[in-house]
Amino acid sequence: MKKTFVLVVLFIFPLVAYLFFASGVNNFGKLPILTENIPDLKGLNKKVSLQGKITILGFLGDDIARVKGNAFNLNQKIYKRFNEFNDFQMVMIVPKGNEDEIQTLKQELGELSSVEKWNFVFGNHSEIEKLFSELNVNMKLDKNLGTPYVFIVDKDRNLRGRKDDEDEGVKYGFNTTSVAELNNKMEDDVKIILAEYRLALKKNNADRSK
Repeated sequence: MKKTFVLVVLFIFPLVAYLFFASGVNNFGKLPILTENIPDLKGLNKKVSLQGKITILGFLGDDIARVKGNAFNLNQKIYKRFNEFNDFQMVMIVPKGNEDEIQTLKQELGELSSVEKWNFVFGNHSEIEKLFSELNVNMKLDKNLGTPYVFIVDKDRNLRGRKDDEDEGVKYGFNTTSVAELNNKMEDDVKIILAEYRLALKKNNADRSK
């Protein structure tokens, strides 16, 4: 019995584990595109672009003090986990007039981690509303032009999300007030899109070497 148990542990279990994860890659290897060709931000800020970056896009609104907790949740659970990836960035859209409040927020975030890839883009009300409408999501901005939800945008400016989420069906964004959602859903989805690009890069490199 002991020999059989040892054989199972050494040979059978690793094989089962490999098959499980291999099937997972096939089934969950790509994050669905929900909205294509989101406009870039060049009209708002020439230095910040969605093109060529994996972006976490958010809309903070006018009441920065009220959403600081959301920003800290996002920083701790997502940004610190993925900010070392070269093509990863955070872009938060903020109404003009909040520059001082954002500077304070950046300083506070900087006490917890590097803020190099936190980008804050300022716009007027109509510009922010127009950009948000282009996401074509099933939610609206609040009276402060903000939302607790953030969105994953790929390198080609496509909104990525879930089409068969167990709670929402189609899931466009992730609620930053919920640490559990950031931990259990958003982190997984960011991992998937990063893995997707890494696999594509490996394939391209392999094709070139042939």
